[in-house]
Amino acid sequence: MNSELTCIIVDDEPLAVKLMESFVAKTPDLKLLGSFTDSVEAINAVKEQNPNILFLDIQMPDLNGMELAHMIPDKTRVIFTTAFKEYAFESYEVKALDFLLKPIRYNKFIAAVDKAKEWFGRTETTPVAEPKEEGAPQHLFLKVDGEYRQIAISNILYVCGMKDYVMFYLTDERKPLITHLTMKAVEEMLPQEQFMRVHRSYIVALNKIRKVDRNDCIYIGDEIIHVTEAFLPQFQNYLKRMII
Repeated sequence: MNSELTCIIVDDEPLAVKLMESFVAKTPDLKLLGSFTDSVEAINAVKEQNPNILFLDIQMPDLNGMELAHMIPDKTRVIFTTAFKEYAFESYEVKALDFLLKPIRYNKFIAAVDKAKEWFGRTETTPVAEPKEEGAPQHLFLKVDGEYRQIAISNILYVCGMKDYVMFYLTDERKPLITHLTMKAVEEMLPQEQFMRVHRSYIVALNKIRKVDRNDCIYIGDEIIHVTEAFLPQFQNYLKRMII
């Protein structure tokens, strides 16, 4: 693969654009295709030039970053650049690779570019194990201990609700990641074809279930989760479709 990645910068603040341009200029294997302070002009350039990376501010007039990100070509990945950390949770909807908080430091910028290099290298050399719904999110950002952690949706075993918090149990983490969210919010952000709520306090990854016993208990990870009456009909319908 060609190691050089192409990028476009979009930010309505000229000083922010200049800073990002200086970062790109001193970063090896990163080529700038254009910079824009007008998001409407930017989207036309993005569609025409198909950059690998779109460095994108969120709060902009006319067309904001979230709206613009929904309009980009499939092969372009977004790295958000914003002063507003509350947007991190929305970034999963638009295939964001990273989320850089202003004022952006060069070491954070380099880390985001390295993540992009890894992503593009992996997608070109590793076959996809199963078809994925076009546009479906592959990652989530979770606020854990004051930091934003990016997790792969494919690594989620199950989610457990605890009042105003939820615990994400992952295949590659010994301890759950705890974040301030509601179960309803989690249910809406996870792909419905891959996850199902089976209890007031549990959402499970369907392809991670090891077995289901005669008492409608799910064995997943180190946990046994009982499917409660309210969620049982939907779960039984799923099982019927999957039984060979």
